[in-house]
Amino acid sequence: MDNKQIYKKTLGFSLRRVFWDIISVVLLLGAGTLGYFLGEKYAQNGPIGLLIGAVIGIVALILITRFISYALKAGQIAMMTRGVSEGELPDDVIREGKKVVKERFATVAAFFAITGVIRGIFNQIGRGITKLGESIGGDTGGAIGGAVSSVMQTIVNYLCDCCLGWVFYRKEVKPARAACEGAVLFFKHGKTFAKNMGRVFGMGLVSLLGIGGVFGVISYLILKGQTFYEPLAAWMTENLTDTSSRLAQILINPKALPIAFAALIGIIVWAIIHSVFIKPFVLVGVLRNYIDSGKNDIPSEESFKVLDSKSPKFRKLHQEM
Repeated sequence: MDNKQIYKKTLGFSLRRVFWDIISVVLLLGAGTLGYFLGEKYAQNGPIGLLIGAVIGIVALILITRFISYALKAGQIAMMTRGVSEGELPDDVIREGKKVVKERFATVAAFFAITGVIRGIFNQIGRGITKLGESIGGDTGGAIGGAVSSVMQTIVNYLCDCCLGWVFYRKEVKPARAACEGAVLFFKHGKTFAKNMGRVFGMGLVSLLGIGGVFGVISYLILKGQTFYEPLAAWMTENLTDTSSRLAQILINPKALPIAFAALIGIIVWAIIHSVFIKPFVLVGVLRNYIDSGKNDIPSEESFKVLDSKSPKFRKLHQEM
């Protein structure tokens, strides 16, 4: 199967994820709006009600996101991995994907324990790049290291998914060992993966400008005529302890608030559409290179020592295997 066939075959996971993403956004906006009106009606303090409702909505958003990650995102990566490694997929990929995730990770807690360690390993290495830049060039070196580390965060998202794919591929070993192998693969074959990063950033930038820009403009046209910005800005002015920061200046300016809200909505919509439809297409290609690079060069115990000194989280996971 080629990348396009695998993407189409696993698109059902993406469609289910966008459904739950929409539900999450509706809950978040609905909870905030309801909180504002209830606060205004019963306590004559809409902003406080808005904040309370937003907190409730964020909690619901987190719970739904955890479910999506375990049942759908992991299932999609598992089926992508099978597609690139075996060249075929079952007819009912949704059911098979959920089955594979449950077989590999008996509980939700086990899944998040491994994925948390994977992300922690790559994040630690990214922070190490920043510290290296600071030690070499002072403030300038820190800025360079920080910029590189910011780029690393985007790469980390793909590496975590690829590493999770490797955990599914290496089903004959424990998840902890497979996660260690997946982390080592990046450093053994970094040049191979670097070829993918141009496409990753290029498609991300185009989708941000296109999708985020369109929805940001539409949101602004809808929001600019609302009347609650004056009282909201006044409440912010009264309750913020420091109004000198750039963010505070936006929050206390009723003319800037609709622009800020529109930009936020544009970014949220872009993040949903990009992660559900565009990122999976890019991920198939990156994942194929990742799996192919490790098939004939599976990391050994000796190679684990390379990362023991670079990442305390890796060393701890290595010791617990």
